[in-house]
Amino acid sequence: MNKRPIGVFDSGLGGLTVLKAVMARLPHEDTIYFGDSGRAPYGSKSADTVTKFSLQNARFLLEQQVKMIIIACNTASSRAFDAVSQSAGLPVIEVIGPGARAAAQATRNRRIGVIGTRGTVDSQVYPAAIRRCLDGPADIYQQACPLFVSLAEEGWWDRPVTYDIARIYLEPLLERGIDTLVLGCTHYPLLSGVIAAAAGPDVRLVNAGAPIAGIVAQTLERTGLINDSRLPGKHVYFTSDSVEQFKTLGSAFLDEPVEQAYRIDIERY
Repeated sequence: MNKRPIGVFDSGLGGLTVLKAVMARLPHEDTIYFGDSGRAPYGSKSADTVTKFSLQNARFLLEQQVKMIIIACNTASSRAFDAVSQSAGLPVIEVIGPGARAAAQATRNRRIGVIGTRGTVDSQVYPAAIRRCLDGPADIYQQACPLFVSLAEEGWWDRPVTYDIARIYLEPLLERGIDTLVLGCTHYPLLSGVIAAAAGPDVRLVNAGAPIAGIVAQTLERTGLINDSRLPGKHVYFTSDSVEQFKTLGSAFLDEPVEQAYRIDIERY
């Protein structure tokens, strides 16, 4: 049994969508979450900057004696996974592969849409990953949705303006006849209600949270790092921006109080 916590980082609140799935799958595991809201969004930043930020985030989590790091950010997963994996010296989980596999399993007509930050879309990681999961050809269409992260961070999850923006972003993909839409940013499940409404009933949304949690569980079992305690896990949160904003929005999304939340100076790492 290994009682050390699981470390999770994201550019802000979005990684809570992954954390929530991990908490549901592994309720006895302790976790430490860092949301880098003070430097968000990552999607508009260069690959070098995203890598620098990700390594700082990982160093902070390693200082907390975590046993695993989940990069709960698609942009960081696409830009910095190798750098974090090579430097961490422990299991590192990314979010691209699970989403790609889920999309390949969900599609029926092999017309798949991917929405994400500009950084994730420009990296082309999703089309490559999805095609590796499929036998035969597939049509994969991408759309950058840069405003979604700001809307999610502000808590505008179901505002009319959010629906209007979603409709504009999704229109080019819907015109292509997609039947599956990958939420290629961990912030986007926070907006899943308006995204689903804009996409319509014939389009399946792919949220990689549950598949990621499954991989986390398998990795902990395989490496002997699972916590076999029957006690509920403890969860501690850190942010590089407003603690009160994080507590308010984090509690609303997780459906439980975010009590232990602290602000840190991530630039020290």
